[in-house]
Amino acid sequence: MPFVKVYIHFVWSTKNRLPHLNSKELRLKVWNHIHENAKAKKIFVDFVSGYSDHCHCLVSLGVDQTIEKVMQLVKGESSFWINKNQLTTEKFEWQDEYFAVSVSESLLARVRGYIKNQEEHHKKKTFHEEYDEFIVKYGFQKFQDL
Repeated sequence: MPFVKVYIHFVWSTKNRLPHLNSKELRLKVWNHIHENAKAKKIFVDFVSGYSDHCHCLVSLGVDQTIEKVMQLVKGESSFWINKNQLTTEKFEWQDEYFAVSVSESLLARVRGYIKNQEEHHKKKTFHEEYDEFIVKYGFQKFQDL
């Protein structure tokens, strides 16, 4: 039996960054659902939180899991669940794109703290600002069609 610990910090936004998750109560419902649904699918979600227009999720990948499949299962099912339960006034969708960065074992506590403090963090900084910082900090490059 293989033993694997590969932590990934995922970040994704609502479609067009609309603030559909506009109350703390709604966000907690969604984060709890993501956690429980992931557990049922044998996806280990270490921590999940976010703000009105995005989600952060710290995941330890299983031996047979890929980034693409985890995102498909988490994002797809959660948007289906939000719509099925009519938790938003308009149709809910997540943006197709997402960030995924590896997290060193030595930085897990720091990343958990960052994810946990999203409510406070976004009193000072918008998701757009955070997004631009991620692009620079992790050296992502936006590719444009040629």
